[in-house]
Amino acid sequence: MLAARFSGIGDIQVLPVPISQDLPDGCVRIRVEAAGICGSDLHNFQTGQWLSRCPVTPGHEFSGTITQTSGNCGSLTVGTPVIADSRVSCGTCQSCKSGRKNLCRNLSFVGESCDGGFAQEVILPATQVLPFPETLHLKYGALIEPLSVSLHAVNRLAPPPGSPVIICGGGTIGGLAALLLRQQGHDVHLFERNIGRQTLLAETIGTLPLPPDAEDWNTLFGPEGPAFILDATGAATVVEMACQRLATGGRLVLAGIFHHTPRIDLNLIVERELDIRGVSAFADEMPEAIQRLPGLVPFLDRLITPAAALTDLPALYTHLLSGAENRLKTLIAPNGTDGTW
Repeated sequence: MLAARFSGIGDIQVLPVPISQDLPDGCVRIRVEAAGICGSDLHNFQTGQWLSRCPVTPGHEFSGTITQTSGNCGSLTVGTPVIADSRVSCGTCQSCKSGRKNLCRNLSFVGESCDGGFAQEVILPATQVLPFPETLHLKYGALIEPLSVSLHAVNRLAPPPGSPVIICGGGTIGGLAALLLRQQGHDVHLFERNIGRQTLLAETIGTLPLPPDAEDWNTLFGPEGPAFILDATGAATVVEMACQRLATGGRLVLAGIFHHTPRIDLNLIVERELDIRGVSAFADEMPEAIQRLPGLVPFLDRLITPAAALTDLPALYTHLLSGAENRLKTLIAPNGTDGTW
C-alpha cells in the first residue's frame, strides 16, 4: 500500500510500504477514505516537536471503513464506517482515571506516537474509533476531529446567548468555531489577515470582518472592550493584543498552538480579573459533533477543498505552508474517490 512517511524535519515522502498481516486483539483494520491536513501536521513537519517515533505515518483527522476485525472489538464489524479518536492517553494518570482523557499528562496523538491516516489503510485499537453515520459521506468524517476541538473551544468560551464574540484566526478551528457560534445566534467578529479566507467566511457563514485598529474595536465594543475572545492563531502578538483589549472580567480562550511565548502583563489578569482558559484537543464532544454534522454540511461544502491524491501530500504541505490556501480544510483521498466528491 501507499503511505506518507515522515522521516525527519522537512522530510515527508509517499512510499509503498508492506501491509501488516497481523491484527492484534482488540484492533480493527480501516480502509482510509478521507483524511485532513492539520496545522499540527505542518508544525511537526517543521519542528518534529510532538513526535515520539520516527519514521511515522502522520494524519489524525480521518475516516474510513472497517475491513477486518479481531477479537474484543465490541459492536464494530466489517463494513462499518468509522472516524478516528485522535487522542492517545496513558489511562493511568489522575486525569485519565477521572475521565479527562484530553488532559492526560502523557497525551499523544495518532500519527505521532503511532501510524496515522495518511495511508491507504491503518490499524487502530477498537477503542480508538467511533461509528460514523452511513447516511453521510465519509469525507465529512475527516472533519469530526477538528469540529470536536472547535466545539470544545466554544464550550470553554461559553458566551451567554446573544453576546458578540471575537474570533482571532479563521483557519480550521477558528472558522469551525465561528460556524458553531453563528448557528447559536451570536454575532461573530473575525480578525483574520488572509483577505481571501476573511471573505470566504463572511460570505459563507456571515462573520463580520474585524480590523486590527483599537479605534475600530472601541467603536464596536465601547471603551470597556469585548467580553469574549477566542484565539485560534497561536500568535504571540495577537494574544498580547487580546489581553490588552479584553473587557474587565472578560474571558479569553486559547485554542492555538504557539511558536513564540507571548509577553503578557500579568497585572492585567490580576487587576481586571481576566478569565483565561486553555483548550487541549477535546473532551467528550465527538458524539455531539457527529450529531451536529448534518446541519453543517451545506456550509462545509464551501469550506473544504476537493479531494487530492495521497501522492500530492508533500506538495500540499508546501502549498499550505505558503499561506496561499483560503479554504479551511485540505482533504486527501488515499484510496481515490468514488465520483461523489
